[in-house]
Amino acid sequence: MRIKDIRSNDVKLSEYAGKVLLIVNVASQCGLTNSNYKELNVLYDKYRQKGLEILAFPCNQFASQEPGSNEDIHETVCTRFKAEFPIFDKINVNGKDAAPLFKYLKSQKGGFLGDGIKWNFTKFLVDKDGKVVGRYAPTTSPLKIENDIQKLLDAAA
Repeated sequence: MRIKDIRSNDVKLSEYAGKVLLIVNVASQCGLTNSNYKELNVLYDKYRQKGLEILAFPCNQFASQEPGSNEDIHETVCTRFKAEFPIFDKINVNGKDAAPLFKYLKSQKGGFLGDGIKWNFTKFLVDKDGKVVGRYAPTTSPLKIENDIQKLLDAAA
């Protein structure tokens, strides 16, 4: 499966084979933004060398909280939130125009009230073999997922 990064370059998901992935739909103007980016940065700094990749996908489907262009989003995420993990093209996560990656993630791990993504910062945890092993609500702090990430990294070692 191919996806586009924030600069519209093609990226093959196979580039992340053998890594544990935390895939998140993000937004710059959400009440959950500051705490999520802060904690995602902590996880990335701590586990990047051990095989964790965080893939962030901006989405404007929830209260228009990611209205900017890809260039604006990149500037905000890298400057204001100091994110070093990969940021991808702005996408839809729900509806007929939902990105194929998110259609797949939702088909593998449905939500509490159906498969649809309910809000910004829904998180999917994927093991090194590409199996979706966890789905976490927007209000679940990234640091609360740390034990699950550690288990997958230890199993991959």
